[in-house]
Amino acid sequence: MSDRPKLLIVEDDIGLQRQLRWAYDGYEVIVAGDRAAAIDALRLHEPAVVTLDLGLPPDPDGTAEGFATLMEILALKPDTKVIVASGHGARESALRAIADGAWDFYRKPIDIDALGLIVARAFHVHELEAENRRLAANARGATMAGLITAAPEMLKVISTIERVAPADVSVMLLGASGTGKELLARGLHDASPRRDGAFVAINCSAIPETLLESELFGHEKGAFTGAVKTTPGKIEQAQGGTLFLDEIGDVPLPLQVKLLRFLQERTIERIGGRRPIAVDTRIVCATHRDIDAMVADGSFRDDLYYRLAEIVVRIPSLAERPGDAALLARHFVTKYAKTMNPAVTGLAPDARTAIDGWSWPGNVRELENRVKRAVIMADGKLVSAADLDLAEPDDTPINLRTVREAADRTAIRRALARADGNISNTARLLGISRPTLYDLLKSYDLHD
Repeated sequence: MSDRPKLLIVEDDIGLQRQLRWAYDGYEVIVAGDRAAAIDALRLHEPAVVTLDLGLPPDPDGTAEGFATLMEILALKPDTKVIVASGHGARESALRAIADGAWDFYRKPIDIDALGLIVARAFHVHELEAENRRLAANARGATMAGLITAAPEMLKVISTIERVAPADVSVMLLGASGTGKELLARGLHDASPRRDGAFVAINCSAIPETLLESELFGHEKGAFTGAVKTTPGKIEQAQGGTLFLDEIGDVPLPLQVKLLRFLQERTIERIGGRRPIAVDTRIVCATHRDIDAMVADGSFRDDLYYRLAEIVVRIPSLAERPGDAALLARHFVTKYAKTMNPAVTGLAPDARTAIDGWSWPGNVRELENRVKRAVIMADGKLVSAADLDLAEPDDTPINLRTVREAADRTAIRRALARADGNISNTARLLGISRPTLYDLLKSYDLHD
């Protein structure tokens, strides 16, 4: 079996078939003359790159059969790099081919050397993407509880969590909102001897202060107005398992005292109850606050802090995890496209650039929300930077013509809106003649 890269040439011209086969002696070349043969070859050989002539029988003078072949190839093997060639209405065919998922377009008559460069580039990109997928798969395999990362900074955190999981100690997770604190807490629980017990989570900042004590410690029937039955609290519910106290920094001082007593004695009393109840649960807590500063200013008890922070794990922000934003974005695109917009297949180059250049103040939660919205709003197969509503990074290469065109488009759209689409009034607002405005509308493919 040949180790050479596999190239499928879909071309009905026998002479051109022979010429292309000779030109690409560095590849394992498979030739097909029609759609049926092309699909059979795709299934059998799984080539990384395909060159496709749109003029295939039974429509050699048109493009319908070629476009049908393109769609079938991509449906069967979406990662295939398809290079489309046509002499029929080249511009219209190119636009449609790229919109339908082709990797590149080449206008006939074919220049063997130029097409060879395109083919070589297609193989190179296909290999890079395959390696990227392998790295992503390996990264996912090294993570826990659905947390995806390839960044050494985050892998170190996961390693720490895995090492402390078997030890029955309290763990405090410190990190900004949206960095995955609950995922890590759940991962710690799953890796611990308590994995068969319950994992109970409570967000201390989301519950009013007057109700938080009852949520944590439970209450007896008749303990207060509305207490129509005895209700165990979250601490009891986590018996034999793990209790995750998210945003522990928001617990008021009076309740901190009661929490400290539980940690010291490992017993609780429900509100309205007099009988101590022994509870065996592991405490994992988290906060985005500067807990050291809170201890220093007296808003968080130091004795409680030392009970909760037997092990402290600091979680890096998304901006401190190089490469993770793009990795996570691809994961979220795949996740949400399945149910919300199946036409979307990935991220456009400008989206990847914008993602890499964004600081992500909201961390993974912000990234997930932006990608989810972008998948829903995307018109094409690829999510763009505009879909993500991300500004172009300052270091993105630009040129004067690009800047002028963007400014022209913005000014024309604003003037058209102010003039309710009236061309004469729009031209007057812009300070140009009507013929000039018509030329600009045509040049920029804008519609009045």
